[in-house]
Amino acid sequence: MSPEHSARRVPDGGPDGGPEILLVDNGSLEAGAARALRGLAERLGQALRQGSGQAMGRVVRPVSLLHSSGIAAELLDGRRAEILEPVLRELGEKGREAVVVPLFLGPSGALTEYLPERVRALRKTWPGLRVRVAPCLVDLASPEDTRVAAMVAERAREAAQKVGLARPAVAVVDHGSPARAVNAVRELVTAQARALLGGWARAVAGCSMERRAGAEYDFNEPLLEKLLDAPEFAAGEVVVAQLFLLPGRHAGPGGDVEKICAAARKRHSGVRMVITEPLGNHAGLVAVLKERVEEGLRAGGV
Repeated sequence: MSPEHSARRVPDGGPDGGPEILLVDNGSLEAGAARALRGLAERLGQALRQGSGQAMGRVVRPVSLLHSSGIAAELLDGRRAEILEPVLRELGEKGREAVVVPLFLGPSGALTEYLPERVRALRKTWPGLRVRVAPCLVDLASPEDTRVAAMVAERAREAAQKVGLARPAVAVVDHGSPARAVNAVRELVTAQARALLGGWARAVAGCSMERRAGAEYDFNEPLLEKLLDAPEFAAGEVVVAQLFLLPGRHAGPGGDVEKICAAARKRHSGVRMVITEPLGNHAGLVAVLKERVEEGLRAGGV
């Protein structure tokens, strides 16, 4: 089944007329990100059709919080990407319920502030609109769940093997966030990946691609460009493990992470460096998302 077909919904969203499942990312103006979200929604839908539980047989609708509707339709097989507020407005008009499954590693302000705010605003017109929100991919309350870290570690090993690196230093890089809880997710995943990689890596450190100005956001440090100047990362073999889910302006080909790494290579001629792929097409991600769908179906409303 093609990604285009995956976004076509059956009218009732599932076999029992229950909630519509929305796989929601932050959004991007890059067509590659929208296509990747559609592909992931298709794979998740296939897993639900083959599974059991409340989510069995449900269709998964790929939706972005913002931005993606600005991508030209001709770059997306003639069909524009959808963003969340118009979708919720549609469901409110139809008296339908939604389960938002966040394609987010941690509790970004987009989920904890923007989403509830927009739902409250829409309820002024559709008081019966009900939106449930599933947990993010990494749960700080469950540090024993190492599935995302295992994906990061596996990608690091695979990337190193492709170019013949042995015992590299590993930089686990996320976007950077004004939310401490999101930073805590990165630190948890980094610590878990460090334990999983063991002696295979000579160092494992977390870092941010970018940060907001001001001392109150210092928790994002070190930035990737600074970490790549540190002694353990400025020489020898280095893997930059992207804690990003979809390709786009930051994590895609020619994106910000690649540019930062290219500049570091120029500064440090003795370094051998490789960058991992984003995690969105990792086979293990669908299993986590499938579990989150079930949790979302049991969750209370926003």
